[in-house]
Amino acid sequence: MADSANPVLLYDGVCGLCNRLVQFVLKHDRRAQFRFASLQSAYAVRILQPHDFDPHDLDTVYLVHESGARVSARSDAVIFVLREVGGFWAAIALVIRILPKSLRDWGYRVVARHRYRVFGRFESCPLPETKYRDRFLDG
Repeated sequence: MADSANPVLLYDGVCGLCNRLVQFVLKHDRRAQFRFASLQSAYAVRILQPHDFDPHDLDTVYLVHESGARVSARSDAVIFVLREVGGFWAAIALVIRILPKSLRDWGYRVVARHRYRVFGRFESCPLPETKYRDRFLDG
């Protein structure tokens, strides 16, 4: 499964906001297409380094496409996730996409800078519910 053709969301496993994002995707991903791995995993290092992304940059969420052929970061990754879960969230993605990338990523960085203080931090990556474990590539 580590080389799945499904999109893979790479997230900071100890970040409260990032874990809420994962829970959001699990809840709204009706096609069960998304897979997940923490940035602290060997999987993230293996995927990100060939693309010249720093897997130790925990302030960034990444979306891995086509078994690692392409990687999106920050607001582009969030827009892709929202668009794919569909419905109301796809409309939100369209609105966000209208904004210039520099402005979107600036807003992303502001939230990322304060996320631990606002949303908390775990001592270690929380384990997913048993019914979702097969969707996590680093567990």
